[in-house]
Amino acid sequence: MALNPPLQDWPGRWVWVIGASSGIGRAAAVALSQQGARVIVSARQAAPLRDFEREHPGSVALPLDVTRPESLQAAATSVTALAQGAPALILYCAGHYKAQQAVHFDRQEMEKHLAVNYGGVLHLLEAVLPTMITARSGHLCLVASVAGYRGLPLSLAYGPTKAALNNLAENLYLDLHPLGLGVSVVNPGFVETPLTAQNQFRMPALISPEEAAAHMLKGWARGRFEMNFPRRFTAWMRLLRCLPDAWYFAAVRRATGA
Repeated sequence: MALNPPLQDWPGRWVWVIGASSGIGRAAAVALSQQGARVIVSARQAAPLRDFEREHPGSVALPLDVTRPESLQAAATSVTALAQGAPALILYCAGHYKAQQAVHFDRQEMEKHLAVNYGGVLHLLEAVLPTMITARSGHLCLVASVAGYRGLPLSLAYGPTKAALNNLAENLYLDLHPLGLGVSVVNPGFVETPLTAQNQFRMPALISPEEAAAHMLKGWARGRFEMNFPRRFTAWMRLLRCLPDAWYFAAVRRATGA
């Protein structure tokens, strides 16, 4: 069942990808450009964005810092001018990750995760929602993670921010769907990116950013609200959410040795 207006007719349509310098964000930007979309790419690092702009004629590089509301507001003004209103898709893929446990608690790292993974989305919403609501058009997609489903070892800083994005997306959908706006959330498993390259453990069902982008395009085309992949891994993670707490904690300890 489609919960959103399907997004599949990309040629000539403007899309804005935030967090497009590497990983899933860059792969999604490439895939959208290959489908004919006019892609605006944003991230803190300007050099990868300029490279993307050169490699994909018609795209626009727009550096920004998601932790600074004035930076996102200025970028949103430029995007609105380019798209002559709300873009067809705004994809928030900016993210920060560093493994952390409570026995080595680092408040500054916790707050950095919060600022990039969640606070940046709030700055984005403040900047784009008025235009989207007035136009009654556009689709907002947030990239979260299966790490947000339930608590996991080494995910003390990262997991809660992704759990917040899932809850935020559900609330946004309830408020914005009646206005004709699309809202979706992406919950990937392990994807080969600069962030996951830090992990010192075996990552089951690891996929490439290009595979992740392909799943996302299929999800948008089918009007999905949530996209999780690869299913051979995320199906188990979804099942674990249904377990009683005692069973869940025991299962995680057995699987990870934590």
